[in-house]
Amino acid sequence: MGTMLVPPWLEPLLNTSFFSVCRTHGDAARSECNMYCLDCNDNAFCFYCRSSKHKDHQVIQIRRSSYHDVVRVSEIQNVLDIDGVQTYVINSARVLFLNERPQPKAGKGGVVHICEICGRSLLDPFRFCSLGCKLVGIKRNGDARFSLDAKNEVAMGRGEGMSRRVMSREKEELREGSQQDIYPPTPPPPPNARRRKGIPHRAPFGS
Repeated sequence: MGTMLVPPWLEPLLNTSFFSVCRTHGDAARSECNMYCLDCNDNAFCFYCRSSKHKDHQVIQIRRSSYHDVVRVSEIQNVLDIDGVQTYVINSARVLFLNERPQPKAGKGGVVHICEICGRSLLDPFRFCSLGCKLVGIKRNGDARFSLDAKNEVAMGRGEGMSRRVMSREKEELREGSQQDIYPPTPPPPPNARRRKGIPHRAPFGS
């Protein structure tokens, strides 16, 4: 598995345990270790450790959804090619899961899209349910990549680098809009719409 396909910090990140209490700042309010430095490529740390030891480093924050680790797409897509991984909207933010979730696999009936590695049902036509499953897929088949450098080199070699990035961003914006505009505003009536003929008159009051 070449380094061009997978960055050196990814496997340590996926194997890291998050949300333990920081040994140094355990008495502070934000002492849970939910951050990871891509430059140091070492253990998880808390908000205060970031300010003191990783101020100018590339740091991503890990979050929790139903006791499973997730990362926001807006953070990870700048350093990792996440093509093929199912994303979800949780608390108004698009996220993806770090690792496979230990839940029952999808049944055969009525399931259209499934993860190529663990068989989990997917909402959309993606290949993997998580970064971990994509990593396994790369090790098995080598037909995907995580490195943005490799992705951009291939795209630029075909003269499609910029157009692909623009199309991907526009597609994501359209998808985000479809999530938010579930109930579109009612359009105003056209100016030539028919009106009631005449002016309504009330009946005269009785004497």
